[in-house]
Amino acid sequence: MIGVGVMAYAGAGLFLSDKAEEKFGLTPTEKDMADLRESLPKISTVDRKER
Repeated sequence: MIGVGVMAYAGAGLFLSDKAEEKFGLTPTEKDMADLRESLPKISTVDRKER
């Protein structure tokens, strides 16, 4: 019973947070999204030397 309540609370939070973002004008701009993409770490592979 408690688990269902927690899941419902989390689901409502996810749904309402998007509405609150729009209401307060906190939706990300294209520049914000580009800055986020640039700040993510880049992963590159390195081949091992064979013994």
